[in-house]
Amino acid sequence: MNNFSYIKVSDTQQAIAELNGDIRNKAVAGGTNINDLLKYFVTKADKLVDINPIQESNSIIRLDDGGVRLGALHTNADTAYDPLIEERYPLLSKAILAGASAQIRNMATNGGNLMQRTRCYYFYDINTPCNKRDPGSGCSAISGHNRIHAILGQSENCIAVFPSDMCVALAALNAEVNISGPNGERKLPFANFHRLPGETPHLDNNLIHGEVITSIDLPAEGFAKNYSYLKLRDRSSYSFALVSVASAFELEEGSIKDARIALGGVAHKPWRVLEAEDFLKQKEPTRENFSQAAQIILKGAFGYEHNNFKIELANRAIIRNCIMALNPESQRPGAKPSR
Repeated sequence: MNNFSYIKVSDTQQAIAELNGDIRNKAVAGGTNINDLLKYFVTKADKLVDINPIQESNSIIRLDDGGVRLGALHTNADTAYDPLIEERYPLLSKAILAGASAQIRNMATNGGNLMQRTRCYYFYDINTPCNKRDPGSGCSAISGHNRIHAILGQSENCIAVFPSDMCVALAALNAEVNISGPNGERKLPFANFHRLPGETPHLDNNLIHGEVITSIDLPAEGFAKNYSYLKLRDRSSYSFALVSVASAFELEEGSIKDARIALGGVAHKPWRVLEAEDFLKQKEPTRENFSQAAQIILKGAFGYEHNNFKIELANRAIIRNCIMALNPESQRPGAKPSR
């Protein structure tokens, strides 16, 4: 059993002081991931800092520029069902509701969703080598059972994937992450928050020890008219994505004025290729154009013994989801699928 101290804090500055920039001190909110990591001895903590009482991080507010700020401690469930999010950012609401179970969404927080760790089998098995858990020990997944693993952005050190559904939508929406730490406040574009494995797969993101996420900003444009989130998984509920796709378009006079496509379940972070989105601009929203965009997104993709199928699965998922985004009503329960 790991012994640790536990303390509740009432504001962000107190949390930063208690974390003290020490990797052995961990912040805890909903606890839906860190509790498992502690229980299975994947990680250790000398101190758990309970940040739930921080009221300023538990809200959803409108910003002066027309955007919306999501409190880091607002739960996934409350975010997904918030009338403002459902109306302005239905892509985000749909992505959140595609993840986990209702019970977990009731506990999990927005900031915690960004911080969750991979569900790679070898990461959780402390008896096997894993560079993410024990840097320099090797990656068991490369020559092991790698059905759920990465086909994009991986390295010889790690082929794990990032598991979040919510973050795929946040990537497509160009969100920004607000952070507080010992050196003050800073803002990170969502695309720069998570990291690819490279030589340092044990670093999931660019948060510095002792920093905490305070909120997430959404831009004014929420693509409420043409959007879709598609999650392909081994079973229809309570399972992580083999491939997921968030698509959003702004259409004008029969052509694509703006396009967003982000993938989940395929890389160490939500995967977005701006070249593919630029290709679609000013073009008609046709299957042929979506197919070419998919080829751009998947350029350089490669698989392993058990996950080669994910390349074609991702290709088909991108095309299908882009077509679905043209008619969001097709996503209602009982609606006929788009062709």
